[in-house]
Amino acid sequence: MPRTIEQAVTFRTTPERLYRLYLSARQHAAACGGWGTAKIQARAGGRMEMAPHIKGKFLSLVPGKLIVQTWRGSDWKRSDLDSVLILSFARRPGACRLVMVHANVPDAHARGITKGWFTYYWQPWKTYLRKQRA
Repeated sequence: MPRTIEQAVTFRTTPERLYRLYLSARQHAAACGGWGTAKIQARAGGRMEMAPHIKGKFLSLVPGKLIVQTWRGSDWKRSDLDSVLILSFARRPGACRLVMVHANVPDAHARGITKGWFTYYWQPWKTYLRKQRA
């Protein structure tokens, strides 16, 4: 049965900066620690790929506020449906609160993906942003 993963993380940056970080292929790959090659078409209907691990398609983009996309792991079964990833960005005093909802994640991958968001995204992003401020 598919799962939904919900996480909220605060970053010391602006919503606009975090939004751009996700949608810039160069920044996305660098901020994730170089574990994949990012290809991003930052427009509704555009594709995204963090090769060789993840592929998706942008469904809706609201600058500085919201990203909605399909998301699929390269190791998923052919019969697994694409998941839907929602990233919302909210301004906080001196920070950005990112709320992530990742729906329709195959049960067999839910635990690894839950941990993976912290390991491959949130922690490396914090390190990347800290270095950018220095």
